Order: sequence, then structure tokens, then C-alpha cells
Amino acid sequence: MGAGDRRFESCRPDAPPDIHLKENKPVKSAVETLSPTRAKLTVEVPFEELKPSLDAAYQKIAQQINIPGFRKGKVPPQIIERQFPGAAREEALNDILGSKYVEALQENDLVPLAQPDVEVVKYDDEGPLEFTAEVDIKPEISLPENTEGLEASVDDVEVTDEDVTEQVAALRGRFGTLIDVERPAQEGDFVVIDLKAVKDGEPVEGGEVTGFSYEVGRGGMIDGLDDALAGLSAGEDKTFTSQLVNGDLVGEDVEVSVTVHQVQEQELPDLDDDFAQMASEFDTFAELEADVRERLQRGKRLEQAAAARDAVLEALLDKVEVPLPENLVTEELNARRQSVEQQLAYAGMTLEAYLEDEGQTQEEFEADLERRVRDAVAAQFLLDEIADRSEIGVDQAELTQHMVRRAQQSGQDPQEFVNHMLEHNHVPEMVQEIRRGKALAELVESAVVKDASGNPVELKNLRPDGTIGDPEDEAAEADEAAEAAEAAEAAEAPADEAAESTQD
Repeated sequence: MGAGDRRFESCRPDAPPDIHLKENKPVKSAVETLSPTRAKLTVEVPFEELKPSLDAAYQKIAQQINIPGFRKGKVPPQIIERQFPGAAREEALNDILGSKYVEALQENDLVPLAQPDVEVVKYDDEGPLEFTAEVDIKPEISLPENTEGLEASVDDVEVTDEDVTEQVAALRGRFGTLIDVERPAQEGDFVVIDLKAVKDGEPVEGGEVTGFSYEVGRGGMIDGLDDALAGLSAGEDKTFTSQLVNGDLVGEDVEVSVTVHQVQEQELPDLDDDFAQMASEFDTFAELEADVRERLQRGKRLEQAAAARDAVLEALLDKVEVPLPENLVTEELNARRQSVEQQLAYAGMTLEAYLEDEGQTQEEFEADLERRVRDAVAAQFLLDEIADRSEIGVDQAELTQHMVRRAQQSGQDPQEFVNHMLEHNHVPEMVQEIRRGKALAELVESAVVKDASGNPVELKNLRPDGTIGDPEDEAAEADEAAEAAEAAEAAEAPADEAAESTQD
């Protein structure tokens, strides 16, 4: 086999490389630092290390071929080499490259982030194997000696009367009734309509709906629809020009005709005690309003906690330099961009329309996306380093709980989600996510976080529902949980012993 047919392009900085040589018989390896996040391994494997793999390769091929005059599995290597030149050496190479590459990584304390670009430099009949492997590696990060006491600031938790009014109005709308009215449609009315899109006199495939209920002024369906509906009464129609946001005619002008069948006005209940009893478990509207305010307070508190986590992490990132592998950044950038485009497609919106609504140019969008990706990748490396330094581990209960929560977030069956994670070997990724979460929690709990008014932000005792727990109660609950676990373990022990006895 010739050298060079396993090579891939890679980036090399202009700066002179930093070379380290480490010899650990029988494998000799050298590391060339191409950048803080990329290294080149040069590995030499002596022939005596290759011979077992070559012998195994000849034996494997002998079992697979039929040569006249020889029993299956008894074909000599010389005959195999004559009939299939280089086949055994290729088989042996595939067998030994991976293991020697891993050994070289371990010898030189390198953590790979991707598949390597491998080049076989030398592979003679009786000589050693020499190959190189360029690979993105986990960067070395110098954490401060003490990460406690990081300072961060977040906005105040503030629930306004307008916030409460908006939430109550949304709840009130759920109990409204629609009544037909004999007048032209106006904003806030509900209309029952037919829509039909035509291009060059031909109906657009998938561009027709009938008996559709729509709130005038809501938007988000098709440009120009709200303007066309305003002033139309039941039985009237109108044609306007618009552009479709999905399908084969995205971005092209089409003629859209809308026919109104009903105009309905929403009749809302009075905001009184009767409404409170109908819409909730409370007897009075004052109690309902107070509960809405409290729920908003909890939600704002959780939002503040999320902002605090981001602020603390950002404060540490400002103090630490984290080199980023450009290949990894590019992959993540492409994945994020594709995810945004898919979400917009599901919402029936193009990226161009979204950017126009946001008042953002394509260049601004790309720059913002890249900034967020770089911050996210840097944060992952930083949290991994903290988790390693603190020797943070993950137990089976934490892993199970994390996977169940992820399944619920994605709307999947928990058991099917777990099976998928196991089948596709995604469990290490789940474990790493948990370690990062615990590292971030450790970082945030030791930080000094204040709101805009200068008040300390309570994070350590914040519960998942947004309430603040009493430290004593939290400790008592933890003790009860520990006692329950010990009792369950004690109850399981006799059963386990009985099962073992039965098996014996």
C-alpha cells in the first residue's frame, strides 16, 4: 500500500510548531501542536507489533477463499499474497491504526473532538508502520484558582398591573362566546372564510381552505389578508395580491380571493366573582387576580434565575481565555442555521420575511448567530473544565431523571426516548449535559448576584416552580428522602438475597 491515500486537508498556522517527543516502547509517538485546538500525531509502530495483526489478517482471508490444492483455512501467506497482493496488509492496517492512534492520544494526554485526518507515511513489507493523524483536540483552559465570589447583575423582578391585566384578559378570552353580527368585519372580530390562491389563472396546489375561522388583525397567516377582510360583511368577497411563504411558489406573487361567510363578535364575561368561580377555584375575583400576580411573580423569578446563570457564566468567560476549534464552530453554526430555517418553515415564514420583521439584515443575523455559537461552545469547554476540577459525577437516578425530562420536552414517550439514546450511544452526551448543569449550578451558587436595585438574588433555595424554599425545610426534605432511600434499599436486600439463592 502506498502512502498518502488517507490524507484530508487541514489548517496549519504560520507560527513554528511546538514539538514534543515521547517514547514508550514498543510505540513511539510525537505531537506537533498546530494550534491551541489542533494537533498532529506522528506514530511509529515496529514490525514486531504489526506481525500479530498480519498473521490474523492472513488467517481471516484463508478462511474466506478457496484455492485448489489447499484446504479452507490452510492457505499459506505466500499464496494469499500472490493471489491477493496487499489484501492482508490492508486488513492488518485497518486493525492496528485505530488502536495505536488511541494509545498515542492517551500517551500524550490529548482529548479528540472529532475524527482524525490520517495519512500513512510508511508501510514497508518488513519495516515499521508510520502514520500521522491531525485532529481537533480539547483546548487547555487555565481556570482561576478560586471561582467563588463572581459578581453579576440582573434586572429586578417586577410584575406590573399591565402584566396582570394582560393575563386576566387572556383567561377571560377563553370563556368568551361568539355571536353572529350583521355588520362589516373589524379588528378583533372572528370571521369564517374561504381562501383560494391562483397563479396565472391556475389554482395553486395546497392554496385553498374552506370554512376557516380567523381573528381579524391577528396576522401570521398571509400578507394582505387583514386589510382585505376589514369592511367585508357576510356573503362578500375580495381579491388581493400576496406572496406564499411555503410550497413551490415561495416568494412569487399570487392572486388570493377571500369569501366571508360569517362575521362574529366575541362576547366576554364580566370580571366579577362569578367569573372567578367559573374560571378558577377561587370564590372572588380579588383572589383570582392575586393568584395571577403570584404566578407571574414566580415566572419572573425563574426568568431572573436563568438570566443570573447566563450573567455569572459570562463573567467567568470574561476572565478566562478559551481557544475554539474552528471546525467545531463551523459545524455548530451550520446546525443552528438549519434549525432556525426549519422552525421558520414550520411557522410558514421565510428567513427573509423574519429578518424584515425583526429589522435585521442578513449580515447582522449571521454575525449575531456566530457570536452566540462561539459563546455557547466556549461555555461548554469552560463548564467541562469546572466539572473535571470538581470531580463532578452523575449517578443513575440523575441520568434517568434527565432523560425523562428531555423526553417530555420533546413530546416523546420516555421509554422510547431512552431506548433511542442507548441504541445510538447518546448516553455519554446526556451525562456530559448533566455534569455541565451541575458545574454551572455550583458556579452560580457561589457567585454574588444582585438585581438592578442592589438586592441579593436568591438562587440557592429557588424551587422549580419559582417559589423560594426554606433552607430548614429543604434540609428536612433531603433527610426524609435519604431515609426513604435507605428503607427501600433495606427492603430490597432480602429479595435480592432470595433471588440469588434461587439462582444458586
